[in-house]
Amino acid sequence: DGGGWVRGALGGRRRVGGGGWEGGRGRAAWKGTGLGGRERCGIVGGNVYVPPESVKMDFLRPSETHTTCWWKGEASYNTLEVDGQTNPDAAWFYPDASDKAKNIEGYFAFWHGVTVER
Repeated sequence: DGGGWVRGALGGRRRVGGGGWEGGRGRAAWKGTGLGGRERCGIVGGNVYVPPESVKMDFLRPSETHTTCWWKGEASYNTLEVDGQTNPDAAWFYPDASDKAKNIEGYFAFWHGVTVER
């Protein structure tokens, strides 16, 4: 099922499905502008997923891009727009995640030059 063991926030190991989930803190920024993050972030497959209520939605513009992950489902992308500069498809989320990935449903992950601190 693609599952494995992850080290939990308190040091214990636990079995998870798909790419794993490890809770913690995270913060995303692009070109020095904070995009969101705080506690309740999750790490799945090496990506930090930020809770939607902490994301500064003013910087996101919906994109037509969608991709499919075999265990998480269909991802929807957003383009970042900060100080007149754009970063196409730099943020994604799973609006209707599969049963194995419900813990990241609606959470945002970032790439394409966005720094994410854990």
